[in-house]
Amino acid sequence: MLTMLKTFARNEKGATAIEYGLIAALIAIALITALTTLGGSLSSMFDTVATSVDAAMPADTPAAGS
Repeated sequence: MLTMLKTFARNEKGATAIEYGLIAALIAIALITALTTLGGSLSSMFDTVATSVDAAMPADTPAAGS
């Protein structure tokens, strides 16, 4: 019985799994934050480009998709 308790106390498989889970969660949070910020920046940039392209087109040229 004492040997089994010592073995249980030395077993670190569960702790390692929890550590890997925490690392994966932190990476996921960092990715979500970065992609959300990047997505907003890209949307703003494409809006600026679209406005510039629309302003540069002659008035008698039909817009794409029309």
